[in-house]
Amino acid sequence: MARGTCGFNEALRSKALASAWLIIAIAVMPRLDATELPPLSLDQLFATPKLTGVEPSSPVWSPDSRYFAFTWNDEGLPQRDLWIASRDGDKLRRLGSQPTAAGSVRDFAWLPDGQAILSLRGSGLWSTALDTGQQTLLATVGDGASNLSVSPDASKAAYLKDGDLWWVDLVDGTVIAATEVGIPGLSSVPVGRYSRPEREIGPGIWGGPTYAWSPDGQYIAVHYVDRQGMRKVPFPNYLGAETEPNEVRRGYPGDANEFRTVGLLRVADRDLRLLALDKPTENQVIDFAWSPDGVLLLDLGSDTAVDRWLFTVEPERGELRKIWHSNRPSRMYTSFASAWHPDGKQVVFLSDLGDRYGLYVIDTMTTDGEPRLLTDPDYDVLGPPSVVAAAGTIFYAGNGTGPHERHVYRVSATDGKPYRVTSMPGHNDGYPSPDGRHLAVLHSDDATPPELYVTPADGGDVRRVTTSPLPEFNRRQWARARYVSFPSEIDDYTLHARILEPANLDPDRKYPVIFGPMYSNTVRNRWAGVYSVVQQLLVQKGYIVVQVDVRGSTGYGRAFREEFLLDFAGDDIEDIASAVKHIKGIPYVDSGRLGIWGSSYGGTLTVYTLLKKPGLFQVGVAGAAAVDPHFFGTDDVAIVRRPETHPRVFQNAAHRYAANLEDHLLFIHGMQDQVVPFKTTVVLAEALIKNGKDFDFVFAPGATHAWRHEPDYSRFLFGKLISYFDRHLAPKD
Repeated sequence: MARGTCGFNEALRSKALASAWLIIAIAVMPRLDATELPPLSLDQLFATPKLTGVEPSSPVWSPDSRYFAFTWNDEGLPQRDLWIASRDGDKLRRLGSQPTAAGSVRDFAWLPDGQAILSLRGSGLWSTALDTGQQTLLATVGDGASNLSVSPDASKAAYLKDGDLWWVDLVDGTVIAATEVGIPGLSSVPVGRYSRPEREIGPGIWGGPTYAWSPDGQYIAVHYVDRQGMRKVPFPNYLGAETEPNEVRRGYPGDANEFRTVGLLRVADRDLRLLALDKPTENQVIDFAWSPDGVLLLDLGSDTAVDRWLFTVEPERGELRKIWHSNRPSRMYTSFASAWHPDGKQVVFLSDLGDRYGLYVIDTMTTDGEPRLLTDPDYDVLGPPSVVAAAGTIFYAGNGTGPHERHVYRVSATDGKPYRVTSMPGHNDGYPSPDGRHLAVLHSDDATPPELYVTPADGGDVRRVTTSPLPEFNRRQWARARYVSFPSEIDDYTLHARILEPANLDPDRKYPVIFGPMYSNTVRNRWAGVYSVVQQLLVQKGYIVVQVDVRGSTGYGRAFREEFLLDFAGDDIEDIASAVKHIKGIPYVDSGRLGIWGSSYGGTLTVYTLLKKPGLFQVGVAGAAAVDPHFFGTDDVAIVRRPETHPRVFQNAAHRYAANLEDHLLFIHGMQDQVVPFKTTVVLAEALIKNGKDFDFVFAPGATHAWRHEPDYSRFLFGKLISYFDRHLAPKD
């Protein structure tokens, strides 16, 4: 229900007595004797409330830099509430005296004056006063609203729903559809990467931006996506009274991709004008951003990742002005981002022009300027830049202390040496305050789920803000990884692995080893959600757990990273074999009891390793394995290109090697997996049957690609994975 002017303003400006701050002194609980606890079980790890707690969301600072807000649940329950903390970390409180009756907070945004926070909860748009915590329903926006933002003049709250941009007038409470773009999708399946509207304002299959207000609030840049030209692919739903022949828009390498461009929405009359981008079904919109003067920066890249462009656009004219172009046939990733320099005339962008990913600066006033490297060339920048214009400072994440670590750095936008702000070993994501003086940090490591901290940006004392796990978590012993390196058996590369071992390891015993989950970029000192939970359970059951960074991983230079191009399930499998040889050299490893598992491309590595190197492992569990490049997504052309241009790559389907299977193999696949179609595993299963090979298969009728995020399936499927290893590799007393 929309609210009128008087009601809204009265709620927003209420001067009732402020509720007292809840001052929380947070300290790490001492570990008690773990022997008094029962053995860790899968049921405990997947129970509600969560033993590991609910990790806080990414924090958002108030405009005056006094507080930062985030969503969290301090009891390990699914519902997320709004919380705020002071910039020094001394004061923490939940906004509202009770958990939100309207439901979990999906998204939120500060009002420009910093006196209230707007949030999307259930079907409503809510306002929560900073001083009193009073919560007021401003409008009913319907289920599924997301991507909340507030206009620069605080007159409108915008959001995305059903493929369109909407806003709520914060003066009179009316709800307005700002665009008329959205067309419902074909499929009735409610989830899945490709179950998207036929046409929408949104990130698209590739990801990318959604929308952004111009600084004066007169325009909104939107990412416009049209899938109507893509292939219709059936994904039958067998769970209804009758089989539903669902179809989704989904392409394969060589097919036309979705149509992507940028639209400029004039707020005054809601006129939407689409920019004439070159080859909109072959190039993607990586990012866009407004300058302080209202010039739009466009960051574009080809689907093959070979080309990248930077353009500027003046909204009144709508003409693209190219400021930079890069071409490299060997490139295969588009891990790029860009932002305006504090001076509003230059652009800061993330690129792989050198051996390592770095931040570069280029002048937008010329068309032949050369980018200038801003960061250290000896390590990788790991994410987009955070530009703090008020301080003339740029913050970024990098691995300057080693490939398995992630720290936050700051550097002057004009000159100076990068300075490392964070010191806690592990994975650190930084969120600078608008004045650049403080940094909120999400930190985790091998044995610690993510928690929020705050520190001065000059590297002063670090204050812990949240404690998320249940008390029992701190009473248990959690394995910490050790990191090792060893030579490749096929070339001169040095490879890297992460090893978790049981507590009180007996060097006179022989332990089984499980490699996984396999993927690239896994040798990292971080908490990886449910994957870390499963690893810890396996270790406590008596397994050694190993992960190896196969070629294609970042952190080891361009050559190693781009070795993966056009060579999936090739030399990366040789890296696994090199790791096996190293692990077998450990005296307490049982060389005859080795397992491997992974999901998505980790499932691919599992299947191909067993088929191309039989006997290297005795057991494999492959979740959602991509086993035929013909059925990869159109977004995979950056890795495999297209059948018409690189036919050799597409001859590498797993069913060609079905006769080689000698080891125990379990397939796990969701029947509604729209990223890796279920049919591809079925085809491989048929080939194995025809070759007289034994294998096991667990299917999940309603699961999508990310079944680890689907509670009904997560406990069941991970239980199958663990029991399969126990059946064939169980540790011996």
